[in-house]
Amino acid sequence: MTRTRRFILLISCGLVAAVPAAAQARAKTETNPAVNPAGHIRGVVHAHKDANRFRNGTNNLSYHGGPVMHTNQVYAVYWDPSGTIDPAYESTINGYFGDVAADSQKATNVYFSDTQYYDGATGNILYSSAFDGTHAVVDTTPYPANGCRDSYTSTCLSDGQIRSELASVISSRGLPTGGGVAYFVFTPKGVGSCAGSSCAFSYYCAYHSNFASGGSQVLYANMPYANTVPAACGTGQSPNGSGGAGDADSTLNVTSHEHNEAVTDPLGTAWFDRSGYENGDKCAWTFGTALGSTSTTSPSTTKYNQLIDGHAYYLQREWSNAHSGCVLTGT
Repeated sequence: MTRTRRFILLISCGLVAAVPAAAQARAKTETNPAVNPAGHIRGVVHAHKDANRFRNGTNNLSYHGGPVMHTNQVYAVYWDPSGTIDPAYESTINGYFGDVAADSQKATNVYFSDTQYYDGATGNILYSSAFDGTHAVVDTTPYPANGCRDSYTSTCLSDGQIRSELASVISSRGLPTGGGVAYFVFTPKGVGSCAGSSCAFSYYCAYHSNFASGGSQVLYANMPYANTVPAACGTGQSPNGSGGAGDADSTLNVTSHEHNEAVTDPLGTAWFDRSGYENGDKCAWTFGTALGSTSTTSPSTTKYNQLIDGHAYYLQREWSNAHSGCVLTGT
């Protein structure tokens, strides 16, 4: 064999060996996607005092190999042993989820911005949300002994206690779990929570995460009553009125944040930037231009920037890779 033929043969063998190695690398990326560095507690809506320090709007989101929520079915769980949640608070939140579902596929609100993101299994996200009266659950189970201590409340639930109670609600009622279902756990005014050493109102206003239960993933968000401490978690706007309905407006702002992030990064393995920030994180507490006000007597505190199924809401913007910035509608 000549030197030239031996050289060609060696290169050919090297190329053949390289093909399986490349295939194995791709398989590893698909089956073991990168995990969001934020860890278990993701999409934290930071209290106002820390918002600017944590918000990062300088780079686009990257895909890290994990699943997204192609479609989503929402359940609202009100953990309210004493029945202190104002019915108007609950009905406003339920109405919001119903409106988001009714406007599925429309490009006229912030949820449509999610449709530019995708995964390898199901393709692009569809703006397709489901919610009806059967998806609202009132849980009157008494709170356990305090699992934490925060600066603002006498009742404090740990993340573990919230997860345990949600798992119990799901099991006892035969509710669905898995990658297409998202649970939002709402607690009354004056009830706090902590995830490790980070607590409601002093550090966060809401977050989303997931845990395994019964062999399936449970996607959930912890949703404290935002106007327990308006200076920390309020928007200053109440287009839906006063009392419980007006308080719901501030909670709905952080609900939208967590809902959009659950869709685009349900397990912490899909869409986030190099710092671990998700699409809501990068635009937290930025609202863009208001469309109007729902009151002529107090226009400065009843602004709205979204009309969803014809109803007014004041919600933060979401990050769009297509625009390399925050948006309120479309992509």
